[in-house]
Amino acid sequence: MHPAYSVIFFTCSSGAGYGLLVLAAIFGVSGLLPATSGLGFVLVGLALGLIAGGLVSSTFHLGHPERAWRALTQWRSSWLAREGVLAVATFVPAGLFAIGWVFLADTRGFFGWMGVAAAILAVSTVIATSMIYASLATIRQWNLPIVPVAYVVLGLMSGAVLLELVTRVFGVHDTTVDVVAVALLVVGWLVKTAYWRGIDASRPSTTLASATGLGRFGAVRLLEQPHTEANFLMHEMGYRVARKHAHRLRIIAHATLFLVPLLAIVEAHFVGSTVALLLAAVAVASLVVGLLTERWLFFAEATHDCMVWYDR
Repeated sequence: MHPAYSVIFFTCSSGAGYGLLVLAAIFGVSGLLPATSGLGFVLVGLALGLIAGGLVSSTFHLGHPERAWRALTQWRSSWLAREGVLAVATFVPAGLFAIGWVFLADTRGFFGWMGVAAAILAVSTVIATSMIYASLATIRQWNLPIVPVAYVVLGLMSGAVLLELVTRVFGVHDTTVDVVAVALLVVGWLVKTAYWRGIDASRPSTTLASATGLGRFGAVRLLEQPHTEANFLMHEMGYRVARKHAHRLRIIAHATLFLVPLLAIVEAHFVGSTVALLLAAVAVASLVVGLLTERWLFFAEATHDCMVWYDR
């Protein structure tokens, strides 16, 4: 599939924002983070900013962005519409949770329940986003149960690395943040490795014989190409990435998305506050590079069944 930069940014930005919102709500409601206005403003503000930025960027891939709101009306049958409805709904409890934290220094009671609701809706939105891709039976690299798992885990992992940096900036870092970040990085690494191994081992289930229904008569081959020159389908659905390039980019993703942040956060636990802050910043910078690389590969390595008509 052709990697659209707006969609890549959307999934990376909103995923990290939802992950940070979930963890901020959990840590805030449980009392592991102080209910101070500045901290609440930065945590919830950063989370909602990443979410909003991602949602806005997603409309750039549409032919008519001004009509994006119409997609919300198809929530009964469309995961895209469900994602939109859930994304909008998340802002309500998240906003009330932010009011309690920022203006009233209160993350318990009613405002605590709003934080819990925001966290549940945030996870639901990420699942809906992943199902836009996982529900497509025509793309074998996406139509897998592990895809929603990867989206949720990588979102929470991104949020944990961001939380690591913010808490160190405010001097309210708790060891629990380290534990959660390291655990999510390890789980994320395992899930993504399993995903790549799975798609490498799988083979296309659709062939010219199965697509035409002529397999019972013998071997089926393409007589002529459907088109004499490139068209929309070949551009959007038939994007190819060389195996050697994909391998190199996977190595970059392994290093920048998982290894460097993991080592930086572990090392930050044993050094002074200033060096720990720098290491947390390195972890975030590396995470950004890794997320963009991983998400580009997610689209570039996907193959659509319609390419069977082009003998590809």
